[in-house]
Amino acid sequence: MERSAAEEETVRILAVDDSVSMRHMLAMILADEGHDVVIASDGADALNRLDCAFDLIITDINMAGMDGLELVRRIRAGDVCPYLPIIILTTEGGADKKREGLRAGATAWITKPFSRDLLIGTIAKVVHGNAH
Repeated sequence: MERSAAEEETVRILAVDDSVSMRHMLAMILADEGHDVVIASDGADALNRLDCAFDLIITDINMAGMDGLELVRRIRAGDVCPYLPIIILTTEGGADKKREGLRAGATAWITKPFSRDLLIGTIAKVVHGNAH
């Protein structure tokens, strides 16, 4: 069964951040783009919600409980959808931290504050292999 153009553009995203305001902003931006968004408050919450119906994970690094790097490592080492693209969205901009995230298995890295266009373009790139 082929997907329609509208279904092709809708991306199911698991967004992980411990900041209520950041979760709200991500949900608003992504929903405005027509994406289906599920929110998690930290890495452990994300693992509990993870299933293979997601097309993408967006996660912060610095979170209480399980941080984003540990979440990436567990997803990549696990049995539940280890191939899903993962975008790290964080205030961490240092080269060492970025290398650590990419070595852990992150697909892309965006530093906060970020632009809506950068986020949407990065999603298009990692999910569909192209930019809007």
